[in-house]
Amino acid sequence: MNKVLVYLDEEDFKGSLSLLGVPEKIYKGGYETYGLCINSEYEEAYTRFDYLINVSDDRIKYYDVLNIVNIIEELHGVYDFDCILIPATQMGRIIAPRLSMRLKVGLVADVVDVELRNERIEMIRPAFSGKIMATIVLKNSKPVMMSIRPGVFDSSFEGVKETKVINYKPVNVHPPKIKLLGTKQKEDVEDIRESEVLVSGGGGVAKHFKKLYLLADLLGGTVSASRKVVDEGIAPRSVQVGQTGKTVSPKLYIALGIHGAPQHIVGLKNVENIISVNIDGEAPIGEISDIVVQGDASEFIDKMVERIRREKQAESVE
Repeated sequence: MNKVLVYLDEEDFKGSLSLLGVPEKIYKGGYETYGLCINSEYEEAYTRFDYLINVSDDRIKYYDVLNIVNIIEELHGVYDFDCILIPATQMGRIIAPRLSMRLKVGLVADVVDVELRNERIEMIRPAFSGKIMATIVLKNSKPVMMSIRPGVFDSSFEGVKETKVINYKPVNVHPPKIKLLGTKQKEDVEDIRESEVLVSGGGGVAKHFKKLYLLADLLGGTVSASRKVVDEGIAPRSVQVGQTGKTVSPKLYIALGIHGAPQHIVGLKNVENIISVNIDGEAPIGEISDIVVQGDASEFIDKMVERIRREKQAESVE
């Protein structure tokens, strides 16, 4: 029976849960899962993992990377995991390489897909700034170690009947070498990964980006953006879709003025339906779209808004 450890990042618990879609693809049922919670409690985790390792220790702070690495190394010495999965969050990207060095095993970072082929685990990740998707195979590596982009795997399968809780007291914990000077509350923004409808804008609508909010409101959706408009300061980083942003899975994704670079497309892996609007009818986004509209995206928004309003008025009269 293969043992799989998933580190649960308190900053992105739901994204961490999505990593549960990985072991089913590579072990086909022959595995048991261990979730690791450090100074946090997640009710939903109790029905998702075979075992939930609960570490409660006031000496460990969220930002205390070295002690977190110590704990995972210590747990591996006890349970001898076959696979360790770390969410590719800001914290996970700091933990994973340090843990890899500590365990003296290879790390495949920012994985977006996995396959079991000829009894080998093949991991797929963006390479060369997202221009290609590279397939990587680790030879004789135990544990197999990956950092996974949150949200790219489907973890909606039926959970376990009973989760066994392991209250673990770590031995190798040291006073943190980092001093916390203060904290700042993040702005309360809507998570684009939760929306069923995303109205997303790229460089083609940069000058008219405010129009997207009106269309999204009429459709009951949320506004998202490509990296180009985020880098220009037009949209916040929290709504960016793609390799350096978020992986989304709405039922409908309306891509307005988005060319469709590989770095953006990698964030659309689980989208059900895509409508793309672009002056360039040969834009790469069209290759993965269900409906392609060739034309000015700003004019398309105006016509969509007018049509929706007209239909809503007609419904109210009836």
